[in-house]
Amino acid sequence: MARASARHILVDSEEKCNELKAKIEGGSDFAEIARNFSTCPSGQQGGALGEFGPGQMVREFDEVVFSGELNKVLGPVKTQFGYHLLEVTSRSE
Repeated sequence: MARASARHILVDSEEKCNELKAKIEGGSDFAEIARNFSTCPSGQQGGALGEFGPGQMVREFDEVVFSGELNKVLGPVKTQFGYHLLEVTSRSE
């Protein structure tokens, strides 16, 4: 079964998500941005979500994690929780 490890940043607006994505792409540290801005408790661990399989996260999240490019900031991804930036750190088939 496929497994993935990812980290994310959760915020309440698409605008904030895009602003943070630009900071990371400009050289800011993903984990530091997660600690300072993410509204998810995982932010305190730099956004790390650990390892999980398909179906363990909401559908919109799963679609990106199991098809998106590795080690690249992806998003904004809108879910029922808000807007996410995702970085898939590993994936196995």
